[in-house]
Amino acid sequence: MPVPSAEFKKAIKQLTDKEKEALLLKAVRRDAELYDIVAFELLDIPVEQLVEETSEKIHDLMYGLTGRSLSKSLTRSLRKSIKEIARFKKVTKNVKGEVDLHLFLLRLIFQNFTGQFDSFYKSFYTATARLLLKTAQLIKKNLDEDYFVEYEDEINEYLEAIHSRRKPLSFVLPETFEAVK
Repeated sequence: MPVPSAEFKKAIKQLTDKEKEALLLKAVRRDAELYDIVAFELLDIPVEQLVEETSEKIHDLMYGLTGRSLSKSLTRSLRKSIKEIARFKKVTKNVKGEVDLHLFLLRLIFQNFTGQFDSFYKSFYTATARLLLKTAQLIKKNLDEDYFVEYEDEINEYLEAIHSRRKPLSFVLPETFEAVK
């Protein structure tokens, strides 16, 4: 992300309100993410509403699968869902909402798609394990210790399900998630 120079800031200050408005509208028409950021800031959209909208997008991505191989389609949908969560994080800077969306996605996977872990293509299994690891790391790094207990049982259940497959991973996934930092 470029850092605005002193000349740039000075040029912005010299613009009239009408010119600033036109420039802002032109910029948000070109960049959907910028539009979301500006809308979130200006319209006071509640974070809960954005969590709900993002979870609906994730649900649609995970159930709107196309292609010949279900495992490959799930991997593609999982990656798109993770991008939606990253977009939510960029717009809101809300770590708790990000963790909740990660857990929503993991819940969808473990309630509906664990049969695909045994597929010949291990990309879905690996991507799910990476998401689980990232979620556990986010909780420990960015959230208050009070949330650890709230998420501990669910994370441990998913870790147990991943480890029960006995498939090799190229990274270390912990056996359990402890509620201690």
